[in-house]
Amino acid sequence: MGAVLTLSQARRIALAAQGLAKERPTGPVTTRAVGRTFDQLQLIQIDSVNVLARSHYLPFFSRLGNYDRTMLKRLAGTNPRRMVEYWAHEASFIRPVHFQDLRLWQSRTWVGAHVLAPELRSSLEERILAVLARGRPLTARQLTEIIDHREDKAVQGWGWNWNAAKRVLEDLFEQGTISVASRTEQFERRYAMTEKVMPSSAAPAAQTGPICMPHRGAGVPVDPGSAAAGSAAGEAMLRLIEAAARAHGIGTVRCFSDYFRLPAKPAALAVRTLEAQGVLERVSVPGWEAELYRHSEAVLPRRATGRALLSPFDSLVFERRRLERLFGFHYRIEIYTPASKRRFGYYVLPFLLGERLVARVDLKADRQRGQLLVRGSYPETDAPPHTVEELAAELILMAGWLGLQDVVVEPVGSLAAELQQALQSRQRNGSGVPYVSHVD
Repeated sequence: MGAVLTLSQARRIALAAQGLAKERPTGPVTTRAVGRTFDQLQLIQIDSVNVLARSHYLPFFSRLGNYDRTMLKRLAGTNPRRMVEYWAHEASFIRPVHFQDLRLWQSRTWVGAHVLAPELRSSLEERILAVLARGRPLTARQLTEIIDHREDKAVQGWGWNWNAAKRVLEDLFEQGTISVASRTEQFERRYAMTEKVMPSSAAPAAQTGPICMPHRGAGVPVDPGSAAAGSAAGEAMLRLIEAAARAHGIGTVRCFSDYFRLPAKPAALAVRTLEAQGVLERVSVPGWEAELYRHSEAVLPRRATGRALLSPFDSLVFERRRLERLFGFHYRIEIYTPASKRRFGYYVLPFLLGERLVARVDLKADRQRGQLLVRGSYPETDAPPHTVEELAAELILMAGWLGLQDVVVEPVGSLAAELQQALQSRQRNGSGVPYVSHVD
């Protein structure tokens, strides 16, 4: 069965793999440091919710502290690009090296054009590709106007009310024929031909079209048998699972497959192959009853000394079962839960201290008033006594990073009163943001 690790050791391995085991750097954060962090994580999930900050900005703050967010635009927009958009865990920034491998294994037909009549779909695709091939990156709205597409009613679909042109665009994006060159201030995608966006080593040949298009275009998943060692799909799966295992340090087949949202059976086959190659080692952890694997290069720190507020979309908290087994922390995103039924709030961030998740806070950035609102604050039952002081320091750091002047603690949650006192104490001592207030 391999080595036996304690739960504490497993936590430290996981935190080190995610860049969360150490205290943040004390000097200015460089673009190189941001790039290294991204390479370590392999992907960053994208989400449009902007109640605090766009979700893809937060993992870098969690690991590096006060950094310049324009660094991400440079990494994603300067050739050769270090970050590109594609489907992974969900809509994500990924490393370009993973793009071709993910094209083989992604099948998100629910976001595409499969509901359209074939004639309409073919016509729109031809016109859209002709415009993008000869021009600059464009949004769906701009493309719809240029090709003069009109329809009486948008096509109904899951979660969105997209028109047919937008559906064809998303289908072409999922195929990998077009990519996202940038985003507007309103967070709309600007689409371009993939060969104009991807580094030359990652971009497909202009004339090829989607890899394995017959099954992709028909909306049929990759045959698990194609994951056999030596096949293109099998080699792609091995690389993706190895990258996911490296980002985890330790985990289950489910953990690794969920990272890039890969099918479970081919992922399990890849894990067994990587184990046979010595890349993964089977381990056991009392208290985490599962078939566990540790990456051969995973580091086990003697201590975990980091501190971080984690985005609801942070890669450490992707897999909820793993989070609960590893940290004893039950967590659900309640954005889509009716307000009256939420337990902790709308945009709740877990608070990591050392090797434990010790509290959670519901945060909102009130940019008009320059305030970071703590709408609810809750300790875990076994949170250490210094939790509130460390949380206060972290909130002050976040407010400064977001360019906000106040931290406002609302009287919701059993940690609120202590947190308010800790923030006021820091204000009196001259540390932190200039003004700290409390909503009565």
